[in-house]
Amino acid sequence: MARLKDKYLALKPELQAELGIKNTMEIPKVEKVVISVGAGFAMKDNKLIKNIEDTITTIAGQKASTVIAKKSVAGFKVREGMPVGVRVTLRGENMYNFLDRLISIALPRVKDFRGVARNGFDGRGNYNFGLQEQLIFPEVSYDSVMQIHGMNITVVTTADTDKAGFALLEKLGMPFTKGSN
Repeated sequence: MARLKDKYLALKPELQAELGIKNTMEIPKVEKVVISVGAGFAMKDNKLIKNIEDTITTIAGQKASTVIAKKSVAGFKVREGMPVGVRVTLRGENMYNFLDRLISIALPRVKDFRGVARNGFDGRGNYNFGLQEQLIFPEVSYDSVMQIHGMNITVVTTADTDKAGFALLEKLGMPFTKGSN
């Protein structure tokens, strides 16, 4: 079992008491993690899209898929069928393994890291944040990267409120910034 999942199972009673939840089935948990990269800069370069896909696959430990444009948008010079991004959805063991690596290894490697912003919650207990470059993950080889790109990470929880989602992620070890943002 993943190390982070063991930690979650151990802190469930503490989380239940803190949030004042009577039914154990209502205790918030992490449902899925979505990693996405908007690759509009690489629309016409299939090798670059493939490189981004390979990098995200390496980071996630699961095959990433290319997102194709559903319709043409002349203002962005996008045609229907062009690749516009890469994404992967993690659940179960892969999700816990990724979150563990993100919290304990990757985020501390960010230059001048002071924590992730507290204001990334969407009102329904889900947390969104972005990373500036993929090289903070130790499994990514610098030589294999064609272009440095960032990524968006969404942590979807079963929490109903931002307060419950924040409490869950903080107990799991997510390094939030100090203060009241």
